[in-house]
This record gives sequence, structure tokens and C-alpha cells, in this order.
Amino acid sequence: MNALVPLPVLLPLCVTGLKLVIGPRLHRFQRFISLAVLGAVLVLSVLLMVAADRHGPLSVHLGDFAPPVGITLVADRLSGLMLTVSSAVTLLVLVYSLGQGMADRDDQAPVGVFHPAYLILVAGVSCTFLAGDLVNLYVGFEIMLVASFVLLTIGGTATRIRAGSTYVIISLFSSVLFLVAIAMTYAVAGTVNFAQLAGRLQEVPIGVRTLLEAMLLTVFAIKAAVFPLAAWLPDSYPTAPAPVTAVFAGLLTKVGVYSMLRTQTLLFPGHRLGDLLMLAALASMAVGILGAVAQTDLKRVLSFTLISHIGYMVFGIGLAGRGSISGAIVYVAHHITVQTTLFLVAGLIERRDGTTELTRLGGLAKSAPLLAVLFFVPAMNLAGIPPLSGFIGKLGLMRAGVDAGGVWAWALVAGSAATSLLTLYVMAKVWNLAFWRDAPPGAEAEGVVLESAEDDEPGDDEDAEGAGAAGGAGGGGESGSGKATGSGSGLPVPAGAVVSAGFLGQSITTTKRLPWPMLAATGVAVALGLSYTVLGGPLTTFTQAAATELLARTPYIEAVLGR
Repeated sequence: MNALVPLPVLLPLCVTGLKLVIGPRLHRFQRFISLAVLGAVLVLSVLLMVAADRHGPLSVHLGDFAPPVGITLVADRLSGLMLTVSSAVTLLVLVYSLGQGMADRDDQAPVGVFHPAYLILVAGVSCTFLAGDLVNLYVGFEIMLVASFVLLTIGGTATRIRAGSTYVIISLFSSVLFLVAIAMTYAVAGTVNFAQLAGRLQEVPIGVRTLLEAMLLTVFAIKAAVFPLAAWLPDSYPTAPAPVTAVFAGLLTKVGVYSMLRTQTLLFPGHRLGDLLMLAALASMAVGILGAVAQTDLKRVLSFTLISHIGYMVFGIGLAGRGSISGAIVYVAHHITVQTTLFLVAGLIERRDGTTELTRLGGLAKSAPLLAVLFFVPAMNLAGIPPLSGFIGKLGLMRAGVDAGGVWAWALVAGSAATSLLTLYVMAKVWNLAFWRDAPPGAEAEGVVLESAEDDEPGDDEDAEGAGAAGGAGGGGESGSGKATGSGSGLPVPAGAVVSAGFLGQSITTTKRLPWPMLAATGVAVALGLSYTVLGGPLTTFTQAAATELLARTPYIEAVLGR
């Protein structure tokens, strides 16, 4: 079974090489192998999770080189669960993207650009979850960074380039800081292997150990979008195509949370920065949810709720108890699925009505009842309505806070309750504006063309209108108005204001009949989120065992070092 551990990393990389050799040809075959490899990764992830639960952590030393020389990959309960959830989500997002590409009649971009970059992203995520040392954790981050930049800027539109540049600058800064932290760790401990560091760092002077802990936490907090290091996120994620936004929002920030969980429990037990983590968790909850309350665009609303709910996970890490770690793991799995689902629904709304601006939406509960259901269920799950999985995770975290006691723990319990109520308010606001009220005048968007975001300079209304007319004629718009609107408002959209169109930023036509692969993938994602509720007992038992294993540290160390 140990031989299976590297495969979630190797399979996507090998298939990416095959795709690059094939090039933008054999579209159906390329779609098939993309689906097949992600399906295989999902099966492998389930097998590794079950094996780790039954037999303990699995480890493999590539090339049979023992630590600290060789590359060590480790699959325990935590990494197995993260691999399984992330593999399921990435597979669903790929199906969704296939539906979008076919609906746009765009074979070149998804097959020639999106698929290879997406598979590399999956390999980077898998590498991060399985990494047994700091260097390969860094390698996983960098693989994700390269793929993320391609996916964020796909199409080369001005808006996407700006957002991607911000993302890359922030990511490069965190990468440099990560390299410095790795170098300092090797200098003081003589190794970067997690299992060896678990023992050697305890012999390092407390001041040096605290500095290393602070540096690593800063790196991972940037990746996880923990306040005050989260300002880059709301302006970066919503500009990408809907499938990219969904997988980024649901998954990539959780890689940072996973890294915090791994290092804080294995390398820095009894950490001195717990109060600082709890302060950051409380600030993330408050600032994120207040930012969401102030937004009127659905994608930005969801981006700010993402920041807010990262605070719940950091809350569990800061408390560092068995109950809190278990609650944090439950919440990570829940949030990956639910947040991805909500962004997929946002993409469907934009596909149907030409906008995610809430002031220009309305009547969707009547005109698109299936879309209303697909939004309502994960929205209530995110708000933590009993008995959904969001409630299970929040309840576990709040119980752990009450059991721990102390000023910060009680403050976070109160903050968690307030954030949950405000999340419910935000989701109710979205529901009332987009679904429940009557559609505002001029909101019908059948046949409206989503304009390219790079046709003209922002603010050049006359040129934008001209470009819209051309797009309406060439894009097959059914309204026959000759005007392109990206908002459904009946007004020309200034170029640069539309931040989501086709994969390459090209003009696309909205439609009331949504592509069935996009609907099917979103529906399965909703069902996956509900399955955490149905399997709440086994899931909680599993995460408690994972928390116990993380805090014990011995099973991980023995699996790697063989003693």
C-alpha cells in the first residue's frame, strides 16, 4: 500500500506531459484522460485514507534514500481526508469546466491551456498534502503557484492580468519568506524532515524556535488568507473563469490551513503563539463577515465570507486541543466543499443572467427553481443551520472553546456565534435580492452577450458600446438588440468591467437553458456537502482519531523513521 502514496502526485504530472505532446488536438480524448486521471486520483485518495485509518500512517522514501537525504511522502488520516475531499472537488470542477467550454464552443482554451494547468495544480495540492519535509512542502506550493498564475490570467485580459499580478507578487513574497524559514530551520536543526524536526526543534533555544514558528505561520497565513494578510483575495479570485474561482476559493486557502495544522501539531507542540492565532482568528471572522455584509456582488460576498470562515479553522488550531483540532478538520472538509459549490452556483447565475451584481438580479426562485435549490442548500450549510455539516463543525469548535476556558477562548466562542448569525444574514440578503424578490426592470438577459474584458479601455463608453454591438452580432446573441450587456441591465458594459466571460475572455451569450454538465457537477457538489451531514457520526469519529494522532506525534514519527 505504501507504493500508492506517490501516485496522486505523479499521475497528474505524467498525464500533463502527455497532453503537452498531443497539443490542442483530439479534444474528446483529452477530456477523457483528464476525467480518468482525476477519477483515479480520487480512488487512490480513498484507498490511502482507509489504509491510514486502519494501519496508521503510510510513508515512502523515493529512491530508497532515508531522511534527511531522500524525498519522503507520508499519508496519515489528516492528509488522506484532505486528499479525498480535494480530489472529489477538483473532479467535479473539471466536469463543470467541460460543460462551460462546450457551451462556449471553445475547445482550444480548455484543452490546450486549462487542462494541463489544472492537472499541474492538482499535483501541487497532492504534493503539499503528502509532503514529509519542509522542502517538498515548498515545492508543492510553487507547483500550485505556477499553475495558479496560468489559470488566473487565462485569456490575458487586462482585469485578469492585474488580479493575477497581485496574486503572484503576494505569493512570491511568501515564497521568499518560506525559503528563509527553511534555511534557518536547516541551520539550527540540520534537517528539514518533519519527523526528525519533531525531536530536534525541542532542543533549539526557545527564542529561535518561536521565531521559526512565527515565520512559518506568516507564510501559511498568507496562503490561507488569514487577516490581516488577506487583502489580496477579494480582488484576485472573482476575476477568473467560474471553474477557476471555485477551485481556488474552495481549495487553495485550505492548503495553507493544512500546513498550519501539520506544523503546529508536529513541530511546535505547546506553541507559544496560540493567543496570537486566536486573535487572528477573531479578526478574520469579524473583518471578513463585515466585508461580506457591505458587498453587493455575489462573488465578492463569497470572497469575504471565505476570509471570515477561515477564522473558524484558525480558532481550532489556536486552541490546540483534541476537540478543537477535530472540529477544525471537520470544518476544513466542510468548507472546501460548500465554498466551491457556492462559487459554482455563482457561475451558473452569471451564465444565465449575465451578472452576479445583486442589485440587477431578482426572481430566480420562480424562473429558475433548480438554481434556487442549488444555492439555498449550501448557503444554509455555510451559515451553520442544524443539522447540516457547518453546524457540526462550528458546534465542535465552540464546545472546545467552552471546555478550554480563558478570555480568548470565550471571545472566540462569542465571535463564532456572531459570525454565524451574520453569515445567515448575508445569505438571506443574497436570497432575497437574487431569488425571492421580483426581477428589477430590464433584468431579462436571454441572448445577452458577455463582453470581452479587453476590447477597450475602462470608462470608454462609446468604444465599449461599439464593441458590444459587434460582439452581439458575432456572438450569436438572440435578442437582436445589437448591444452587448454584461449585466442584464440593458446598458452597455464598459470594457474592463466584465470580469468573467469565456475561458479566453471572449464574448459569450447567456442562456436560460444552462449546460447540463455544469448543473450536474453543481448538484453532485451539493450532495457531497449534504453527505457530511448524513455521515456526521463517522466523520466526527474519524477526525477525532486524526486529532489524537496529530497530537500524539509518535505514530507519524515512527512511520517515517521506522522506530
